[in-house]
Amino acid sequence: MPRALSAIVFDLDGTLIDSVPDLHAAGNMLLAERGLEPIDLPTARRFVGDGGRVFVRRALAERGVTLDDEDLTAATERFIALYEAHASDRTLPYPDVPETLEKLKAAGYRLGICTNKPERATHKVLALLGLDHLFEAIVGGDTLPVRKPDPEHAAEVLRRLGVAPEAACMVGDNEHDSSAGRGAGMRFILMRYGYARTPLEEIPADARLDRFRDLPDTLASLA
Repeated sequence: MPRALSAIVFDLDGTLIDSVPDLHAAGNMLLAERGLEPIDLPTARRFVGDGGRVFVRRALAERGVTLDDEDLTAATERFIALYEAHASDRTLPYPDVPETLEKLKAAGYRLGICTNKPERATHKVLALLGLDHLFEAIVGGDTLPVRKPDPEHAAEVLRRLGVAPEAACMVGDNEHDSSAGRGAGMRFILMRYGYARTPLEEIPADARLDRFRDLPDTLASLA
């Protein structure tokens, strides 16, 4: 079927997978190692979306701890190691995600990932969930000197796919995804079930969805 769109760039956490339970567990392991009380799941959910370093900084600040850059780097490295050891213990794709991705791939769309999660952890969790074969380009939060909301992060995925911005759509769950995707010249579809901190109605989007399975029809309507 002819269409203007040939590629889709996805956010990962809060869009394709619900990873908060494992991030929460790793964060609490880090806090326990430092003799600090755990944080609860809703609090951890508020801290997701800006990469591991920011998650660690926010979790420690919640317990009254502030680290200098060197110590924060070490704490972040420890957090990532703890997370990677348990990256899919409780993490699951959102409903209909695997089937819909397979459908999009079979329809000829080229799929990429633009995530603030570290690249190694991204590859690991996608492989453990059986989703890694679907994506031609994966750019993590530590792949480049910049990351979302910087549009250059999303633009790098397009370069690796070899697709022009006007032929691509970004799909994500929060304000950073919108800023990166639209700033790179793509259209943007907002998934309303994720980890957004900005009120959803304030996030610029070309379409808004509650169910991932509605994505193919929405993409067709944007073509």
